[in-house]
Amino acid sequence: MSAALTRLKTASGKVAGLKQTLKAVQRGQAEMVFLAEDAEPHVLRDLQQLCEELAVPIEWVASMHELGKAAGIQVSSASVALLRV
Repeated sequence: MSAALTRLKTASGKVAGLKQTLKAVQRGQAEMVFLAEDAEPHVLRDLQQLCEELAVPIEWVASMHELGKAAGIQVSSASVALLRV
């Protein structure tokens, strides 16, 4: 497990799901974004592009299941944002 994913597990400020992650990035609240490699590329395209434009680091995670588990939620997730403190 990467250091970033370990940090996500212990972080108190995070949001999961595409819409919430996108909002956090747009508002400048996202410190880092995690994206699932097995998510449909067209689903993540706009979020990935926005992160690149705003210089928000992206960490890729192998699966949506693993990402949801690391975020502490009961379902799989295509994206999660670690929020600035």
